[in-house]
Amino acid sequence: MTTTHCPYCALQCAMSLEPGPDGRLAARPAPFPTNRGGLCRKGWTAAEVLTVPDRLTRPLLRERRGGELVETDWDTALDHVAERLLALRAASGPDSVAVFGGGGLTNEKSYTLGKFARLALASSQIDYNGRFCMSSAAAAGTRAFGLDRGMPFPLTDVAEAETVLLAGANPAETMPPMMGHLRAPTLIVIDPRRSATARVALDQGGLHLAPRPGTDLALALGLLHAARVRGWCDEPFLAERTTGFDAAWEHAAAWWPERTERVTGVPAASVRAAADLLGRAAGNRSAYVLTGRGTEQHAKGTDTVSAWINLALALGLPGRHGSGYGCITGQGNGQGGREHGQKADQLPGYRRIDDPDAREHVAGVWGVDPRSLPGPGRSAFELLDALGGPDGPRALLLFGSNPLVSAPHTARVRDRLDSLDLLVAADFVLSETAATADVVLPVAQWAEEGGTMTNLEGRVLRRAPATAPPEGVWTDLEVLSALAVRLGQPVGRFPTDPDAVLAELGRASAGGPADYSGVTPRRLADGQALYWPVRAPTGSTPRLFLEAFAHPDGRARLAPVAHRDPAETTDDEYPLVATTGRLMGHYQSGAQTRRVAELDDAEPEAYVEVHPATAARSGLAAGDWARVTSRRGHTRARVRLEPTARLDTVFLPFHFAGEQAANNLTHPALDPVSRMPEFKVSVVRLEPEPPGPGRGAPDPADTPTPGGPR
Repeated sequence: MTTTHCPYCALQCAMSLEPGPDGRLAARPAPFPTNRGGLCRKGWTAAEVLTVPDRLTRPLLRERRGGELVETDWDTALDHVAERLLALRAASGPDSVAVFGGGGLTNEKSYTLGKFARLALASSQIDYNGRFCMSSAAAAGTRAFGLDRGMPFPLTDVAEAETVLLAGANPAETMPPMMGHLRAPTLIVIDPRRSATARVALDQGGLHLAPRPGTDLALALGLLHAARVRGWCDEPFLAERTTGFDAAWEHAAAWWPERTERVTGVPAASVRAAADLLGRAAGNRSAYVLTGRGTEQHAKGTDTVSAWINLALALGLPGRHGSGYGCITGQGNGQGGREHGQKADQLPGYRRIDDPDAREHVAGVWGVDPRSLPGPGRSAFELLDALGGPDGPRALLLFGSNPLVSAPHTARVRDRLDSLDLLVAADFVLSETAATADVVLPVAQWAEEGGTMTNLEGRVLRRAPATAPPEGVWTDLEVLSALAVRLGQPVGRFPTDPDAVLAELGRASAGGPADYSGVTPRRLADGQALYWPVRAPTGSTPRLFLEAFAHPDGRARLAPVAHRDPAETTDDEYPLVATTGRLMGHYQSGAQTRRVAELDDAEPEAYVEVHPATAARSGLAAGDWARVTSRRGHTRARVRLEPTARLDTVFLPFHFAGEQAANNLTHPALDPVSRMPEFKVSVVRLEPEPPGPGRGAPDPADTPTPGGPR
């Protein structure tokens, strides 16, 4: 039996993997603070992903555009990739090759991927799918506190609170074990839908505020207005530990509850009630404001999160025991994945790549001239959008991501991927994106290799291997090392042992904001709770900001933010707003969970959740197939009627592919700071699905097949 952590969300629930009579592993819950001995449906079935029938065990190579993917050996595949990359680099420069990573990669892989891009490829063109998840909260947290750690306190602290406000988060479905920490507090849930979490809030005597999608910022301003007018602001805290309140208040002063109601649809009485509920708990230093993707995935996501942080600061919550602000990180290593170099603007340790001191430190660890390191590259969607363009990359190496399902405006992304000279995907199955690649490299999965993850609290965890990878399967570290040597790097510069990489990561991050220099295999094996910064030799920081915030003057900053409309608004042609989210049984692009029979049987197809009156106006009834159309494309989804839904809003889960992909609809407008796309607001129309081939299934023309052409 091996004790390790779940491959899915950032709770990183502990689990035991036990071999059965047939040799296959089975997952069982194990005690750990975040899950307290529980698992969700995904966790219970996680081991089944290791033995799915279409698991890849040999590299696949497409010799020419339009050809079939055929099995080959590793030397042939890697030689082919290296030859093509060297030729492209010689012809068009190092930025002709790009790398796209993922928030599920271990810290060691994230670190190595960034190092590989900047040394082996000498390219600035690297980013990752975490840009689509936590980037707005990261930018707002850095702006306010001088440092971004999703939760700057242990999750167990939340269980002791009187009141918790959840803005755009639905942990009852996305992170069910987290709800064990939310049984005692009174909950205020901000969500356009009557989500499972909103139902829990109401059952526990709390509140559900359902704003029109795209108006969360206005609601946060309205709550700050009500809190101050009703006497809940902590004036001594604001004076002693913050700056910028007066400028922030200039915007909030205009958002009296009645005006807030007109813009958001949330009754003025509910705004006042929420301010009172949160304010009373804040007065007892027993309240938290937590944000999630629903309030962050907007083209104004950074300002929206800043508005929630302003509310928390005005109430005196951050930097104190028993209260605070936190972001509920989504992907398994969404926190660590953005700290160690696979993000376009960062070097290991959460250092900025344009900081001369940071460049000198990291270059010293790598043994290169700081001047040889490239500068910042494009953000995730900008990188995908530039592929194959006049000044864009001609080749893309893809690790731990499936952008043909997870990125916005999937028709545009497909077009850009098809324009590449070379697409290489490291994956364990033919995901929708891997199926279109020129080379597919079969790589090990979570239970087949070691490494560390950083969960939503900033706690570094050790993921232990429970079994060997299938014969013929390599680890990502082995792939990167072998490719680096073929690209001219010294043998040994890219270690394949996760512990060796962790030691190097510790040196590279030492002294940085996210300092891992004190993280060692022995401390992790001993079960020590290591919250970063973990400074050598014995450091750990479970609670940040208790003495001072991370800005030079020790004060937090309130940002002056103003509400503005989404990137597009409804009209006669597109009269509804579509918003997207997750289901309990699926995860991210579904490449893993849609291959688990129990999960797929429970949620086998996309659906559109809609108010009965809205459906009737569109000529639809429960169980019908609907076509949901935006200015960018359409998706096919089964109608589910929900009497509590807003009349102007429809909801779609984003785990499905082809013509059932919700991101066929979504808007690529980007936040000016975080570069987060506008996932949560797309204007659409709803109508019956026209008759066609494969009714109820993705159209074969829109779903890649294993040997499909490029």
